Amino acid sequence: MSTSAQYRSALVRELTESCAITDSEWRRAAEEVPRELFTGSYFRPVAGSSPTAYRSLREGEPGWLEGVYSDETLITQLDGRIRPDDVVDGVVTGSPSSSSTLPSLVLRMWRQLGAEAGHRVLEIGTGTGYSTALGAHRLGDAGLTSVEYDPVVGAAAAAALKAAGFSPRLVIGDGLRGDPEGGGYDRLIATCSVRYVPFPWLHQVRPGGKILVTLSGWSYANALVLLDVTGPGEATGRFLSGYTSFMIARPHDRPPRPVLALLPGEARASRIDPATLDGWTGGWIAQLAAPSAERLGAGAEQILWDVATGSQARTSPDPDGGWTVVQRGPVRLWDRVERAVRLWQAAGEPHQEQFGLTVSAAGQRVWLGAEDGPGWDLPV
Repeated sequence: MSTSAQYRSALVRELTESCAITDSEWRRAAEEVPRELFTGSYFRPVAGSSPTAYRSLREGEPGWLEGVYSDETLITQLDGRIRPDDVVDGVVTGSPSSSSTLPSLVLRMWRQLGAEAGHRVLEIGTGTGYSTALGAHRLGDAGLTSVEYDPVVGAAAAAALKAAGFSPRLVIGDGLRGDPEGGGYDRLIATCSVRYVPFPWLHQVRPGGKILVTLSGWSYANALVLLDVTGPGEATGRFLSGYTSFMIARPHDRPPRPVLALLPGEARASRIDPATLDGWTGGWIAQLAAPSAERLGAGAEQILWDVATGSQARTSPDPDGGWTVVQRGPVRLWDRVERAVRLWQAAGEPHQEQFGLTVSAAGQRVWLGAEDGPGWDLPV
């Protein structure tokens, strides 16, 4: 057995023991798809760097193969343009813009999607092509179409898929528009996050089909939802357990903002502990309540800055206990966040799996508990 096969076998055992793999067909795919073909080079974060700096690691270098077969996300592009092979020596800073997602998450999502041989499946976000290869192995090439926004990333994925012996249909284009040649899909899986479910997806997946996608926003809180398509342009479903996050689709990312200046405003006592927003679901609730706001800071010192209106809210601890919030602008951001967080707290602070999403001609609404329960509209 080759060194690569040994590492791959060890990873599959790890994923099976952790229940990331529970199906023999997906196990076979994980055993037989060589991840190293899709991650010939990648970035490693430099420990302790701030802002995060990255060092490139290439095929054959010490630690490269061990990293390939770790259950970790491997960064393969920064700032939409810098690839590991562009960095000849030293380190570079930037924002991750493409990656090979950790194998346990990829396999778990394929399982949650419920895709079977014979299904027509649309994948949004080819990335390195590793997830695409796993899908092609399990489902066959003929039924799988994958769309990649970045032509450079897409070309590298196409070459890797060919080298691995797979030939699914690959499309370079805006994945938020789905398949430019039409629909009739049984399943759609997205490996990027979105602020709302794009309408083309809702028409390209047939009634009775499913959509698996991570919802995010400009505060970069994430939640994975599995939707049943109930009719053209209509779907409903629940958010899933666990903690899933993806890079936001580039057309849905927040616009560039100027340097943030904290300006005077109206002060009052906060009715919630600002540190609640640091929690996985607490931060997501805040994002639902203020969807066009970016969240900065942490703990007692939170900052919300509304990209659309310039409204601000910032919190600070009081010397005698409690917290003060200062707000300015046409949108009282903290008022909205407080109402949402207190409603969630009154319900017992449930995880996201107690929430659902309904999509119709009237809009896209996240609800708590039941479809007629309290909820928030997504920024469609």
